[in-house]
Amino acid sequence: MTRVLVAAASAVSRAGLEAILAREPSLAVVGSATTNTSLADEIAEHEPDVLLVEFAGSDDDALAMLHVVSGDSDDGVRSSPSLVVLADEGELAVLASGLGAGVRGLLSRDARPNEIVAAVGAAAAGLVTVTAGLFGSLRTAATVATPSRSPRGDTATDAPLTPRELEVLRMIADGLGNKQIAARLAISEHTVKFHVGSVFAKTRASTRAEAVIIGARRGLIVL
Repeated sequence: MTRVLVAAASAVSRAGLEAILAREPSLAVVGSATTNTSLADEIAEHEPDVLLVEFAGSDDDALAMLHVVSGDSDDGVRSSPSLVVLADEGELAVLASGLGAGVRGLLSRDARPNEIVAAVGAAAAGLVTVTAGLFGSLRTAATVATPSRSPRGDTATDAPLTPRELEVLRMIADGLGNKQIAARLAISEHTVKFHVGSVFAKTRASTRAEAVIIGARRGLIVL
């Protein structure tokens, strides 16, 4: 049985997605969440195999949300859920950067119920599902990509970190966990998770260790 957590800003959307999944005997909806304040807590509580998200927000919010979910967990023990995202076509192109960091499905917001169920099942099996239009864009991008470009986008043209994100990155480099960072900065653990996710997004790192290495290479921190 595949455990699925549903997340969407709209309660109506969450109910609709839950109803779609409930028709499939091999899937069990273990909880629901909004895509902002409660998502990280719900994942920690329910430990789903797959997270189905209907996303609506800015490009930066999208990338930060992906890395909050698919980045390494605080304790290094829990595995992150596979992610299936429903979004508009423009958002899907931005979210495609997360395909190597836990994202297993990118579907249009108006995907049919059978497509959603199939994508969730594929994600649970470790397979990747994308819309036909997005697949064509990814294939074109791969064709025109230059060999000299770093696979992680580790260049000076990447988005700069904010002063707060730099503080968080330095504390990560010192080996502090999210709870310790929250205590040091006098902010909530959820806020720390968001900053960590943003650091991951801007450095295009998949783990805390990788973010530290990239930060050091850019001269943002000293090891």
